[in-house]
Amino acid sequence: MSADVVEGVPQSRLLRTAVPGPLSVELARRRAAAVSAGVSSALPVYVARAGGGVLEDVDGNRFVDLGAGIAVTSVGASAPSVVAAVAAQAADFTHTCFMIGPYEEYVAVCEALARLTPGTHEKRSVLVGSGAEAVENAVKVARRATGRDAVLVLDHAYHGRTNLTMAMTAKAMPYKTGFGPFAGEVYRVPASYPLRDPVGMTGEVAAARAIAVAQRQVGADQVAALVVEPILGEGGFVVPAPGFLPALSRWCTENGIVLVADEVQTGFARTGTMFACEHEGVVPDLVTTAKGIAGGMPLAGVTGRAELMDAVHPGGLGGTFGGNPVACAAALAAIAMYEDDDLAAAARAVEARVVPRLLALEAPGVAEVRGRGAMLAVELVRPGTLEPDGAAAARVARACAAEGVLVLTCGTWGNVVRLLPPLVIGDELLDDGLDVLERALLAG
Repeated sequence: MSADVVEGVPQSRLLRTAVPGPLSVELARRRAAAVSAGVSSALPVYVARAGGGVLEDVDGNRFVDLGAGIAVTSVGASAPSVVAAVAAQAADFTHTCFMIGPYEEYVAVCEALARLTPGTHEKRSVLVGSGAEAVENAVKVARRATGRDAVLVLDHAYHGRTNLTMAMTAKAMPYKTGFGPFAGEVYRVPASYPLRDPVGMTGEVAAARAIAVAQRQVGADQVAALVVEPILGEGGFVVPAPGFLPALSRWCTENGIVLVADEVQTGFARTGTMFACEHEGVVPDLVTTAKGIAGGMPLAGVTGRAELMDAVHPGGLGGTFGGNPVACAAALAAIAMYEDDDLAAAARAVEARVVPRLLALEAPGVAEVRGRGAMLAVELVRPGTLEPDGAAAARVARACAAEGVLVLTCGTWGNVVRLLPPLVIGDELLDDGLDVLERALLAG
């Protein structure tokens, strides 16, 4: 294992205690008395510091991080340039509210988003605090600009935990159960899910299936926006069949529907391009961003065609903490890393290293290895069937944690093991994490 030290954290896996250790057990006791039981955690330990591709807990155990805070710390959890930018901005001021006293950092982030998001058209942005808030604002923009109400979303989609985004999210438990009633005028159409679609279904045919449902349920002339994740996230890291997204994009253009790409999880080099829509040359009307944008600081945005974004009346967009100056400073530093260090290439290198190993692994119940860049997944089923095996995915995650590796699960049925390593993870550390994952998969 690597002896490198990144951001003050040795880049190697180390278990000093059982997992969880005694200090984590004590913190769990305190947590139970103070934190809502509605908040869950993937790891049973408490993190003391993190850097590169390693999380170190309060007991001194070091974990290979194959989750990156759900694709947030793509540049590392304590990248020196991000830390320095945060410290410098915090020393100047931590908040004025951009709606009260604006500042350059907000403008600079919006300029960067205009340059980086797909398309050469004139663009505008609004900055907010979370991915769900970005999605809500994208819907507001689309409705205001089109004068229509209906919103289309895909089956297996995840868009957030607010009332509107819960309505847009497909999975009931744990995201929606008991929290209704939800916002109206949200309609769900079938996604492209190659593993589970009829054999031979092309992307174009899958798109025609979705469009037919939309036409029957709603009518194109009533639709303000179609909101799509270019790769389904919480729904299972499902990469649509080629041609699916371009066909939907053409239909939106032909019918005056705003195409919103929810790039909250896929954005910022995660899939091997700056944005996942670029894989098929799709240019959305609006793009929502969050997670990896600011090196771990809370920031999100909506970027889109100027005529759409400017259709909203002054004061119609905003929020007290939207575009916080410290988060904006962190975003500018993180964006510089994505570009200067070519982290999109680093994501492609992760894919080239991980996928062949997992494809060669003849583990029971592995139905598919899929993904792009450093957004990869293994779908687990009961051997010989396509019946989802969520219990197996949970066992794999627990086994990895016990050996000092963090992996996450996802999927409509909870049967997908997902890998989201920081894009700065070293090869040796990644290989070590994969060794542990392979043992867990082979154990069934």
